[in-house]
Amino acid sequence: MVGWLFVISLVLALVAVYRPFGDYMYRAINPKRNLRGEQLIYRLVGVDPKAQQTWGVYARSVLAFSAVSILFLYLFLRVQNKLWLALGVPQMNTHVSWNTAVSFVTNTNWQAYAGESALGHLVQMAGLAVQNFVSAGVGIAVAVALIRGFAGRKTETLGNFWVDLTRITLRVLLPICVAATLIFMIAGMVQNLSGGTDVTTLTGATQHITGGPVASQEAIKELGTNGGGFYNVNSAHPFENPTTWTNWLQIFLIFLIPFSLPRVFGRMVGQNRQGYAIVAVMAVLAIASIALTVGFEVHGGGTVPQAVGSAMEGKETRFGIPDSATFAAATTLTSTGAVNSFHDSYTPFGGMMPIVNMMLGEVAPGGVGSGLYGLLILATITVFVAGLMVGRTPEYLGKKIGAREMKLASLYFLVTPALVLIGAAAAFATGNNSTALNTGPHGLSEVLYAFTSAANNNGSAFGGITVNTPWWDTALGLAMLLGRFLPLVLVLALAGSLARQKPTPESEGTLPTHQPLFVGMVVGVTVVLVALTFLPALALGPIAEGLS
Repeated sequence: MVGWLFVISLVLALVAVYRPFGDYMYRAINPKRNLRGEQLIYRLVGVDPKAQQTWGVYARSVLAFSAVSILFLYLFLRVQNKLWLALGVPQMNTHVSWNTAVSFVTNTNWQAYAGESALGHLVQMAGLAVQNFVSAGVGIAVAVALIRGFAGRKTETLGNFWVDLTRITLRVLLPICVAATLIFMIAGMVQNLSGGTDVTTLTGATQHITGGPVASQEAIKELGTNGGGFYNVNSAHPFENPTTWTNWLQIFLIFLIPFSLPRVFGRMVGQNRQGYAIVAVMAVLAIASIALTVGFEVHGGGTVPQAVGSAMEGKETRFGIPDSATFAAATTLTSTGAVNSFHDSYTPFGGMMPIVNMMLGEVAPGGVGSGLYGLLILATITVFVAGLMVGRTPEYLGKKIGAREMKLASLYFLVTPALVLIGAAAAFATGNNSTALNTGPHGLSEVLYAFTSAANNNGSAFGGITVNTPWWDTALGLAMLLGRFLPLVLVLALAGSLARQKPTPESEGTLPTHQPLFVGMVVGVTVVLVALTFLPALALGPIAEGLS
């Protein structure tokens, strides 16, 4: 009962903030004037805030900014041992530096290194934390550009990437993170520049516990759906997640922006009911996932779990099964990737749910920005399918969905499954699956999870597999890179195509895209597409293990 109250209170809180916070983000993205700090940034980087960009220029700006970010972070990691606050940590080797740089710039935050023992404080603050802000900002900016494509009327422009990124970072991400950091510090999270403290454990042994700027990292880690962790055990560490209510607050921050962005969508297209329809799709998928994940873990299969009424292996005992399983669902329904329990030790079907959540394309509600534009792509596909069923040219928000739009939407959907399945097949073909601790179906699940997490820019790990080898770091780095930027370019191309159209007036034959029927259709298309694509792989992995 306490576990369900935890979930219900979370839902009520998200419902309460949907409208006010969504309206705040709308005003932040579409302000009446620029702030002084923003004007200074525009002058420093040589940007005209009134200039508009075509989809091609917008895409090139995103790619250029991200390429420079990867290069900077890679070099930062390679020379960290010579910098202030290095704490005696050596430089990171080439393949882990590549993997880490790509990981944080793509909003994945996959960690092929052991948390606090591999990074100094300066790299954590000026390297990883900075990318946590701007990578989240990039995702939201691209979502806003797609919305402008739906809202535009015979225009070639989608806004200005540099302006969008600046406003999102300074007006949305930064203020909330400052407030969250203060709350986390009050709760007991560490926020200092200490090299650490030697403590005596309950068994009489001595353990060195590293300090650092943890609370500030946690705030943007969750709010920006970044993931990762200052400590190797992530949000199971009491310095990262001290109490049950901080666990609740972290999940709330994970969901806050993705669940509120549909309000921004509704206001920008001039139909708030369209935003309600999109958030309803997100809510249906999210509630179903959380219920199934918690249910599979509470009623775990096997003699021992059934005897004690739960499957506690791998859970954070301070929080219990419902809170741990809810966190697992939240972090994989979004692109967060933070964990407070060990997914590799979940029951077969309980462990399958985080994989399925990522395979859905992380659209329920998905990462900041990426979840919304992913779901709008699925809504576009749904409209096309509905149009075929009634023999009518499909339209969404007055924009015709023709051959070009469907090609872009289809390519968007195919990128991630191709990366996941080809990557997993390559691991087995080259023998690199041998780094997994398990064989058989569970070993397949470990490999499948790794590539699903990387290609979907999630960053969580199933565990039980050694990935800090040259092959794994290179392969997963490529999956993260392609999984982020290929779909992103396709989204912007679709936005440009939509913006050039003149809206078509609604008629009696127009499919209402704000009613429960459309919500159900989008849910159905999302689930069916995933089932058709990934069911064979799931059948050989977690389903086979669960049925055995």
